[in-house]
Amino acid sequence: MSANCVTVKFAPSLQRHVPCPDQQVVATTLAEALGAAFVAAPALRHYVLDDQGAIRKHVAVFINSLMLSKRDDLSRALSNGDRIDIAQALSGG
Repeated sequence: MSANCVTVKFAPSLQRHVPCPDQQVVATTLAEALGAAFVAAPALRHYVLDDQGAIRKHVAVFINSLMLSKRDDLSRALSNGDRIDIAQALSGG
């Protein structure tokens, strides 16, 4: 399987804590893409992933505008040109 170039974007609400520009990374899975993105901003790993390696409950991950529904499955395959957007999830009552 060949590697794909994907875009990873962190929302301004996360960049307020750790500056991290949009990135082009080479990855075949979501886990690989996040790992590559964290190289540029290692402190973001704490804001995005919990201690089990799953997406935190207060974080939303979108792949090509579709929200990732399984927070603990980062094996999602990526295609060349995919876009990953990572933002703080909104909650309310």
